[in-house]
Amino acid sequence: MLKDQFSRTRIRFDGFTRPGDVRLASELGVDAIGFEFAQGARRQIRVEDARFMRHALAPLVSGVAILRDNSVDEVREVVRQLRPALLEFRGDEDDVRMRSFGVPYARALRREEWAMMNAGSLQTRYPNASMFVLYADETEEPPALEAEWSWLPEGLARPLMLAGGIAPGNVSAIIGTLGPWGVSALEGIEVAPGRVDGDRMNSFLRESRDADCRKGR
Repeated sequence: MLKDQFSRTRIRFDGFTRPGDVRLASELGVDAIGFEFAQGARRQIRVEDARFMRHALAPLVSGVAILRDNSVDEVREVVRQLRPALLEFRGDEDDVRMRSFGVPYARALRREEWAMMNAGSLQTRYPNASMFVLYADETEEPPALEAEWSWLPEGLARPLMLAGGIAPGNVSAIIGTLGPWGVSALEGIEVAPGRVDGDRMNSFLRESRDADCRKGR
């Protein structure tokens, strides 16, 4: 689902590893922050550190757990420690498993996975998904230009977030051209993996809001 012209684009920052960065992003006004728990992820945090990240979140800023084929026990411990508003799954988990943790879930898919499915088949395969995320994996060349998102499936009845290669400098065009329900930033706000820059975060948020204002006119 893309947003209508009067809706605000939701903004999420991903890959945070330090509570101080979480506090800063929260104060700047981000809607949600994603934390990596997948084994081997460059920005992976330990499950036992999740509670420190949770305490750093400002009121009304949501925590999202990003997972990839984690064990059932690991996911349950993440839920206990982080108390996330959303679980995002990027592995081979099916709908039954993803919904079993009692937390709303997002199904994240790479571009090539999206290309093999239409809106109807996505919603049939993942009937309990609260939203979908289209992302570029760290090993892929990120889709840096808004034109590369132009093949998005039509008719999706759930919120759609775009992630990968979105940064200050192109987020405005992506919002203005495609109108996604949400956008996520990772590399575009970092100075190094897991280390974010306050000025880049502020620029991303400002450009996103300006794009919403222009689109609503």
